[in-house]
Amino acid sequence: MSRHVLVTGAASGLGRAIAAEFADNEEVALTLVDVDGAKLAETPVEGERVVADLTSAAACTSVVQQAGPLDVLVNAAGIYPSVDMADVDAEIWDRVFDLNVRAPALTTAAFARQGRSGAIINISSGAALRARPGGGPYASSKAALEMATRAAALELGERGIRVNAVSPGFVAVDSDCNPVADDYAAAVSVNPLGRPGAPADIARAVRWLASENASWITGEVLRVDGGSSAGAFHLPRLWPNAVREGRGA
Repeated sequence: MSRHVLVTGAASGLGRAIAAEFADNEEVALTLVDVDGAKLAETPVEGERVVADLTSAAACTSVVQQAGPLDVLVNAAGIYPSVDMADVDAEIWDRVFDLNVRAPALTTAAFARQGRSGAIINISSGAALRARPGGGPYASSKAALEMATRAAALELGERGIRVNAVSPGFVAVDSDCNPVADDYAAAVSVNPLGRPGAPADIARAVRWLASENASWITGEVLRVDGGSSAGAFHLPRLWPNAVREGRGA
């Protein structure tokens, strides 16, 4: 029996890769949601297309209700404005939290009100653990999203709904609004596995969490980052002799 999967932010980047992963590997009915109608129309994935601005609370509820009974919800829509904390204003805080935190919370609530079991996967970020210069609002929003994921998992388990998050490391995506310079990409994509992530790496993790193979997993954040969150792997292996021997440590 085919599953009904709704993916937000499906017109580009990770959202599009996630939609394609489901479409290419199982029989699904897809609902693709994005604010950019032109790019959504060009997305090479079969499915129902819904143009919606998820910074609107009403839109968050209506896209889930109108899609019909869902089995899987993937909240991949998000925004990352680069702004210093000294310059950030209330409008930016509201815009980031409305899309990155409130929208997933409201689509989750609408999913829960369907009265059926299923799986919800939120797309977080390594920034939830480690902020970067210029990314304060974004990092804060992703930390909040991870806690919202855990809170929803605690409450919705009795309804048969699993709620998890996937936290990508640096992944090169086709983002017109947040282009990434090559030198920045090289700096942030260093990790123990020695390569930047690809959208497909994240998409496969999402589909696995939504599958029966993960049926006893909820409230978790799966970090798909090449090991970059494991620790300070970039530090030298050997310390000066005095420190290694416990003298002057």
